[in-house]
Amino acid sequence: MRLKLAAFVFLFVLFFGACSAPKDVVYFQGIEELTPAQFEEMAQTYRTPICPDDLLTITVTSWDPHVVTPFNPPTYAYSSMVEGEVVVQAAPALLTYAVDANGDINYPVLGKIHVQGLTKHELEDQLKKDISQYIEDPIVKVQIVNFKVTVLGEVNRPGPISIKTDRISILDALGHVGDLTINARRDNIMILRDNNGKKEVGFIDITDPALFASPFYYLKQNDAIYVTPNKAKIRNARYSQAQQYNITVFSSILSAVSVITTVILAIRK
Repeated sequence: MRLKLAAFVFLFVLFFGACSAPKDVVYFQGIEELTPAQFEEMAQTYRTPICPDDLLTITVTSWDPHVVTPFNPPTYAYSSMVEGEVVVQAAPALLTYAVDANGDINYPVLGKIHVQGLTKHELEDQLKKDISQYIEDPIVKVQIVNFKVTVLGEVNRPGPISIKTDRISILDALGHVGDLTINARRDNIMILRDNNGKKEVGFIDITDPALFASPFYYLKQNDAIYVTPNKAKIRNARYSQAQQYNITVFSSILSAVSVITTVILAIRK
């Protein structure tokens, strides 16, 4: 009777344990218990400073399109080869301004401008002030066109992500690559960052709502995110390698025995 009861309890625990989600897989654990004050403490102000090697597009508009011509280099159409013929694409491309190693760009009329450390909105305000010396009430639009991050490791579609805006969170990035695999560690996501030439490393735990207050919650240009595998994935990989090695050794021994047997039989004959 006791044996049957123990077996029943074991099966009961096994069944409900299989049906429930493992604790290390669930995101934002305990978030429903946070108070409004705690959410308020997690609020972050976010800014994306312009960095060397960024590519910027800058457009200036006004009530008279002719007066802004000096500040807007003409768009150009790029060409491509199709079966030996040059085909000019119809879609024009805006001229981009590359931020050099000193954080400067060369802009028409105004010349060299230091842009490193400014956000695109701060640069818009600065350009608007400078261009107002030549044009009345100009409208300036700045865009970073090569903003990207790279996601590697235990995700469904690893690779680089091109961002059309200047704001992306770690959750946005993971959503772009199809979320984490079942073999991913959710409590130890590594973020590699280049901050003014210095390397920084941060870790995110997406099972903990405290991630919203992390300085690595919002990503910056050229951040690399690496999702590490969990212990089960590492253990299975090691087991597979050991199993493959054993099979190779066994095959070699079997081949050697076969050759020796063949030689012995040939000698006897």
